[in-house]
Amino acid sequence: MEGIGWLGLIIIGGFAGWLAGKLMDERYGILLNIVLGVAGSVIAAALLTALHLAVPGGRLGYFVTGFIGACILIFFARLARR
Repeated sequence: MEGIGWLGLIIIGGFAGWLAGKLMDERYGILLNIVLGVAGSVIAAALLTALHLAVPGGRLGYFVTGFIGACILIFFARLARR
């Protein structure tokens, strides 16, 4: 996921985290949305690589993996809260 830059990483990660929060009906602030998107992207990329699936590159690929990973993180956060 090289070539995006730090600012792009923060913007795309924040949008992916925000959209995942909307989909899963969770209310988070902008900082946690960014963390969810960026950390989710790392987790989803690791999962896709472990499953021998191609990890898409570029902005769209980063957004998709960030969104999937953020949804996974929100799911596990809900399980931990119970």
